[in-house]
Amino acid sequence: MIVGIIGSGGREHSICYKIKSSKKVNKIYCFPGNAGTSEIAENIDIGDEDFKKIKDFCLKKKIDLLIIGPEKPLVKGIVDYFSDTNINVFGPNKVASQLEGSKIFTKKLCEENDIPTAKFKILTKLEETKIFLENSKFPLVIKADGLASGKGVYICKKFSEAIKASEEIFGGKFGTANSILIEEFLEGEEMSYFIVSDGNEFKFFGTAQDHKRVGEGDSGKNTGGMGCYSPSRLFNKELDKKIISKIIKPTLDAINKIGSNYLGFLYVGLIIKNNEPYLVEFNVRMGDPECQTLLPLLNTDLLEIIMSCCLKKLKNQKIEFIKKKSICVVLCSNGYPDKYDKNIKIENLRNIVTKKNENIFHAGTKKENGDIYAIGGRVLNFVSTSNNLKETRNNIFNLIKKLNWKNGFYRKDIGYKVIDR
Repeated sequence: MIVGIIGSGGREHSICYKIKSSKKVNKIYCFPGNAGTSEIAENIDIGDEDFKKIKDFCLKKKIDLLIIGPEKPLVKGIVDYFSDTNINVFGPNKVASQLEGSKIFTKKLCEENDIPTAKFKILTKLEETKIFLENSKFPLVIKADGLASGKGVYICKKFSEAIKASEEIFGGKFGTANSILIEEFLEGEEMSYFIVSDGNEFKFFGTAQDHKRVGEGDSGKNTGGMGCYSPSRLFNKELDKKIISKIIKPTLDAINKIGSNYLGFLYVGLIIKNNEPYLVEFNVRMGDPECQTLLPLLNTDLLEIIMSCCLKKLKNQKIEFIKKKSICVVLCSNGYPDKYDKNIKIENLRNIVTKKNENIFHAGTKKENGDIYAIGGRVLNFVSTSNNLKETRNNIFNLIKKLNWKNGFYRKDIGYKVIDR
């Protein structure tokens, strides 16, 4: 089987790594990939939003399966663009992708289907937003409506912070803003919950706890994700039943009602309070870095799972995870999530030997003349699995120390809510 993978981050490298282990795979192409994927697949210099070039290449090379990693091509309708071909495309269509593409679409869907989530207000002008904020209680949450790479969310503790956030959003920091979403602040702890769906059936695909803030103790600015651990310490059977009955099933039913269906991974971002789930957001793909954390625990052929979805046969597909703990720590370029230098050579990377339970997944990297350079804010993902989270994290720290890359930084407290208590 010939497989194409769209994307260039750590998520896509981990998917490529897992797909490569399948005995059914003959060839993998990555669009455009990174330095890590180039070691196990063939990188193709086509951007992940250049649908025509991707389609032409897939038809020419007779690709059987196309896996969509990031959200932008999904929201822009790449699945629909391939609908006139015989290529199996794994990911939700344009309508279903609005679950991530528009936070306002999702909040209205929640309201209409009694899905537990924070109370909210939608506003379309800066001046009316300021008036609303003058009469609001703090803290509250302000969100840009569209895609913002995980950075368009502000937790505002006071009026001045909320005004600044509103001005940035309406000022175009995350693209043209026709509206803004203001939510009540939900007390509780975050959990990431994953399913995979074939449009008719869905199955559980693990839990994790992400660390979005750039600073230790969950301080500082929001990022795309500084690391995470799996499984979440909050997860239990009773909570699982509530998530499925109150959030997953009503959401998938609502997508069916509007004439669509959901095929692909669905990432359910939750706040858990007193063992009750509240929806924070949906992502219509695997999380990053959650994907890098979960896939090393997967004990089933990922290609089989994905193809069972494409062929509407997920009901009979087993999905098994090994009963171990996993942690991912993200090494970032100095300055991230603000301005950072690019094209910085990463020394020593080839000298690091990983053990069977360790992985280094590339994110913002490129290979040039045999050398590897950092070109993104999030550069490398260090992942380890074991029976003990503290041991797992220490394994990662030892790997990063061996790298000794002075142009990067990482959080040293990933998993602190369960390890350091």
